[in-house]
Amino acid sequence: MSRYLLILLIGGVFSISLTGCSEADTGQSAEQLAASKIDQNDAADANKAVDASMSEHERLNAYLADVFADNLSRQPFTASYLGIKDRHGEWNPQSEAFNDEERARMEQGLVDLAGFDRTALPDAGKLSLDLYRMSLERSLAMDDFRHHRYALHQFRGAHTQIPSSLINIHRVSDLSDAEAYVERIQNVESYLGEVIEQLELRAEKELYLVDWMYPAILESSNNVITGQPFDDSETVSPVWADFQKKVTALDLPEDETARLVNAGRAALIDAFKPAYQRFITVIEKQSESASPNDGVWRLPDGDAFYQRLLEWFTTTDLTADEVHQLGLDNIARIHGQMREIMAEVGFEGSLQEFFVFVRENQSLRFPNTDEGREAYLASARDALSRMEEKLPEYFGVLPEAELIVKRVEPFRERNAGKAFYQSPPPDGSRPGIFYANLYDMAAMPKTDLEALAFHEGLPGHHLQRAITAELEGVPDIQRYLSFTAFSEGWGLYTEQLAYEMGFYEDPYSRFGQLAMELWRAARLVVDTGIHSKRWTREEAIAYLVENTPNAEYDCIKAIERYIAMPGQATAYMIGKLRIVELREDARERLGDRFDIRLFHDTVLGSGPVPLNKLAENIDAMVVSQLAEG
Repeated sequence: MSRYLLILLIGGVFSISLTGCSEADTGQSAEQLAASKIDQNDAADANKAVDASMSEHERLNAYLADVFADNLSRQPFTASYLGIKDRHGEWNPQSEAFNDEERARMEQGLVDLAGFDRTALPDAGKLSLDLYRMSLERSLAMDDFRHHRYALHQFRGAHTQIPSSLINIHRVSDLSDAEAYVERIQNVESYLGEVIEQLELRAEKELYLVDWMYPAILESSNNVITGQPFDDSETVSPVWADFQKKVTALDLPEDETARLVNAGRAALIDAFKPAYQRFITVIEKQSESASPNDGVWRLPDGDAFYQRLLEWFTTTDLTADEVHQLGLDNIARIHGQMREIMAEVGFEGSLQEFFVFVRENQSLRFPNTDEGREAYLASARDALSRMEEKLPEYFGVLPEAELIVKRVEPFRERNAGKAFYQSPPPDGSRPGIFYANLYDMAAMPKTDLEALAFHEGLPGHHLQRAITAELEGVPDIQRYLSFTAFSEGWGLYTEQLAYEMGFYEDPYSRFGQLAMELWRAARLVVDTGIHSKRWTREEAIAYLVENTPNAEYDCIKAIERYIAMPGQATAYMIGKLRIVELREDARERLGDRFDIRLFHDTVLGSGPVPLNKLAENIDAMVVSQLAEG
């Protein structure tokens, strides 16, 4: 299994591991390639010889469990994320040699899967087999463009994920955890060295970032090594503050605490800071050769690369032109619904004038102060509390993991996204986290607050991902497959579901929910506009400002995100539309027997799946209900 399979869905924290998707040439010799293409009949015989007493389903589950364990052994930080502390002081490998090994392992995985008799598997086993095979095929297809994918960008990358991961993921429960923290600080040197290798491989092929991305990366990187113990300023760097806090909380003997603190300080000064300084030097040098063009069309085979990205993120074969038109159609629909809200609140003027009114109305925003930020967080928590009370009416299965709401840390908030979610591990040892970026309160209006909290928290990402982590009888490897149209489509679907559940009582809150949906429809237009139709950054920003009520700053940050992560933003609306379509089809077929709780439990009950598999699951649910009479 490649890093795509295990990491993409788990959360933004692992985007630093996505340094590879490569050219078709994997760098393997002809002999290695020939050796990897083992005869499928031989593979089948070898598989069946493992244990004749096991059923085919047991054999498959044992195989998938071995693959999952092997993957975690190769990716120690991913293991830490899941609460497993083996090699707790290491990071995930980023080297090209490791990426080549991963490709060979994916190819071998397809050969291994051919050794299982699908006809001998129950439906659950067939689903596991199909999903894993599909994920391997998808990941290999993306690996054909390994170096086209950005090794990092201004929103995500090793430069910000290192401190964020140490602070939010690396738990310190005992002395060994603290020593592993020190080791992980020391290993930043080799880790960033491998990231630099990926940057230089891309530079050799003139696959640079866009020119305006580099200053933001440099600013964030310098922020990480600013403050004590890196300088004599009064501020304390976030990592240093976190390490001291965690060590102190262990309540160790004074001399032991002092030893750890001294070791941590030395690692930060002698290894961590020099590693960042070398990284900064490379970024500064590459910025001199960067391109002013924003879309991936500028890259060799850029159009083919973008189509591959659309297929990856939407799990469909929609073309860029089809995605673009879908966006235009839904923008027109949502604009019509917004005009109804205008009439309800008595606003006289055009829709664009209403957008300006909402955008500039300070009563619809919290103050841009610490008090205003705390008020935002409190309101988000209140909305989620009210939602939690209603969930049993719409869901049969609910998550056990706790959800908390946090502000994005100051060291990364300026260049981070508007909001995002961090999943809990399967053991429940860490809560799910809804992060709100409160750097500019003008970009976080009260109108959008409920829909944003529902999308990131309940019944959105937290409910979906926590349920996935807690599923019983599902192979671990299946829980963490990446199908963005499913997960982000679910998040957007729940924004509409909340309206159907009776939320958004204030018309401006309902307008905010429509604005959030409009935002996702507009993404279809601007993402394809930038990467296929050669729109500039400025043209795309102007389109959002004209067609949405979002603040200009919000539009700027969004377009910069879509440039940095081509194709990803198209998954939301495409996934949401398909879920609604499947729900309404099931409702029509079942009539009075339609149960919204059963529908939702079926959607979430297999973990993330591509949209075609989701359709099969819902159809099976309907057929079963009809058979029961």
